[in-house]
Amino acid sequence: MIVVRVVQTGDVDALVALAQETGPGLTTFKPDRDALAERVERVRRTIEDKAAPHEKGYFFVMEDSRTKDIAGVCGIETAVGLEQPFYNYRVSTVVHASQDLGIWTRMRALNISHDLTGYAEVCSLFLSPRYRAHGVGGLLSRSRFMFIAQFRERFPQRICAELRGHFDGDGTSPFWRAVGSHFYQIDFNAADYLSSHGRKSFLAELMPRFPVYVELLPEEAQKAIGLTHSDTLPARKMLEAEGLRYENHVDIFDAGPVLECHVADLRTVRESVVVPVEIAAVEPQENAPRSLVSNTSLDDFRTGVATGVAENGVFRLTADEAAALNVKAGEPVRVLPLKQK
Repeated sequence: MIVVRVVQTGDVDALVALAQETGPGLTTFKPDRDALAERVERVRRTIEDKAAPHEKGYFFVMEDSRTKDIAGVCGIETAVGLEQPFYNYRVSTVVHASQDLGIWTRMRALNISHDLTGYAEVCSLFLSPRYRAHGVGGLLSRSRFMFIAQFRERFPQRICAELRGHFDGDGTSPFWRAVGSHFYQIDFNAADYLSSHGRKSFLAELMPRFPVYVELLPEEAQKAIGLTHSDTLPARKMLEAEGLRYENHVDIFDAGPVLECHVADLRTVRESVVVPVEIAAVEPQENAPRSLVSNTSLDDFRTGVATGVAENGVFRLTADEAAALNVKAGEPVRVLPLKQK
């Protein structure tokens, strides 16, 4: 069974190897052993309620319970922007009009924004190409919302997700080439690296002081604003199915879209239920409905996909599925049908 679970100290080597498979633009998951080890430790402090508000966060790994191969990661930051500013561009509309000349123009402008300060953020989603089939990506993305639904009291009222922006075929960002490169005077990967390691003072020191008029940018940069990287499109569709929407905020480096919503409006929060487990042999049925299922443990949280839906106040798991999710008969599990109501 493929499961998504809370990261453990012994996962660091596997995380470093997996991070080698990522490309440019995934700011929060880099192949840096020290940074990854610190992130794992930060998760432990968060679970034990020993972390400061600004450093609280969770990190999960996708694991094949049979082979123990780690094939993906995803994360949640509890509240962004509390220690260092959480910068975005807000895409706003500027109107200029002259009655004497009979001219009226409408333009887009990019304004530096701190609007998302204090939001929870789902981040660091990466799935190895070796496992990109059979709905595995959906499990990885949605597992975070099962965790939020189970531990709702640990999260604020609103949530966001920064998505990787558009890159050309040669791996460069048209938006960075037109905007960021002129102000920061370093290449995209260097700026991305500094930002991912918390060294963000250069952003405040060098970023544009005034709005950037979109229509003054090269056409390819204009088209990149709010455009999602091709590899990230499936993740965007999953997030939108969960209830997140683009509300005119974009990333300051590559202009990738930021999706957001109220946590209470997440589909998983609204529709998942908690019921006891019944362990039994499950007869395989063609086209049988399937559900996301998670245990209710904080420090050993696990999520997977199992056949069936909650019926008569229980959910049936096979013995192998129960072992993979670390639950016993009669213990509670959270269940969400994969098919939306």
